[in-house]
Amino acid sequence: MFSSLRVRNYRLFFLGQVVSNIGTWMQRIAQDWLVLSLTGSATAVGVTTALQFLPMLLFGLYGGVLVDRLSKRRALLFTQSAMGATGIALAVLTLSGHVQVWHVYVAAFAVGLATVVDNPARQSFVSEMVGPDQLQNAVSLNSANFQSARLIGPAVAGVMITGVGTGWAFLANGLSFVAPLVGLLMMRARELHVVERAPRGKGQLREGLQYVAGRPELIWTIVLVGFVSTFGFNFPVYLSAFADDVFHAGAGSYSLFNTVMAVGSLAGALLAARRGTARMRVLVVGAVAFGTLEIVAALAPSLWLFALLMAPIGMFGMTVNVTANTSVQMGTDPAMRGRVMALYMMVFMGGSPIGAPIAGWVTDAYGVRAGLAVGGAIAALAAVTIGLVLARVGNLRLSVGWNRGYPHVRFVPREAQEQLAAAA
Repeated sequence: MFSSLRVRNYRLFFLGQVVSNIGTWMQRIAQDWLVLSLTGSATAVGVTTALQFLPMLLFGLYGGVLVDRLSKRRALLFTQSAMGATGIALAVLTLSGHVQVWHVYVAAFAVGLATVVDNPARQSFVSEMVGPDQLQNAVSLNSANFQSARLIGPAVAGVMITGVGTGWAFLANGLSFVAPLVGLLMMRARELHVVERAPRGKGQLREGLQYVAGRPELIWTIVLVGFVSTFGFNFPVYLSAFADDVFHAGAGSYSLFNTVMAVGSLAGALLAARRGTARMRVLVVGAVAFGTLEIVAALAPSLWLFALLMAPIGMFGMTVNVTANTSVQMGTDPAMRGRVMALYMMVFMGGSPIGAPIAGWVTDAYGVRAGLAVGGAIAALAAVTIGLVLARVGNLRLSVGWNRGYPHVRFVPREAQEQLAAAA
């Protein structure tokens, strides 16, 4: 489960990310709370979030082009320093009493700009640290790392905001970036898996898109992730509405739903770390299970049953995320990996700003149960459709039979299916 941590460079990277991810979650909570306290407007909080994601939607593909040209380690030293400086700047403004809401808007946009390069660089740098054999394990542990921080960071931020104020939470986040910077500086360059950088030239963005379009296993994986993230991952809309409108239980139940889902996501990441390989059938089955469980949760009659269902939903959601991430990286030429991962992350992260308003409209018009059920149905239907498309592309056919008294369903090559039919 933790085999990639034997690699010294990745171990340094992982430990640095443990600290900075906790700081990042602390800043997310503190940032929203500060904007709400300055303006009293939930819309202003939404604007802050939108500004942080907007650069990835606008410039994400160009960030991938840059990452393929640059040393990923040096790029991360720059982006991590920039995000740390942003946290410290907000801390100074807040602690001095001079902070205004436009300062937070600028800081959120600045973090988003750094993310344009940081995200594809961080994703593709993993393979340079561990190599192809340990890639899925390392990607899975990165997800487990993030989910662990999701459990710890908001809790620490809540205590800090209540005790000493939001400014100290910003300062803690800014200082947390010292850990990944030290880890990057301590790495042994000779132990990295050398990847040839793309030369500077015209048409590299178009080249990246053509590369993905010519590989069905990449384009359909990214399309599936797009459907799941856009329509299935709108939990801030659904969970708050279930807590307030359906079960009339308040903020405590909303926190419970998120915590249980985070635990399930952590379990899904650790289970993915044990598998060692990224199979397309795991991706498709995981997406079908994720969508189906959302439909079941939409019909849950009690709060506790709904809360329990958040664990497997989180687990299968993380299975989809990790398997798709790993299969895209392993199926991509190293020289193209920055551009491909930028497209992947743009689709994955860009789905929420598109899907959340749709989910909100369906919820307002027809109720939150209908909203969650529709989101789950779209995700499951997309998974089934894309699974059949990939099977056709791979010249596979569905085989249904019995194995030791149990039904056995799998895809087999068409030739093997025809031989079995002839023998029968």
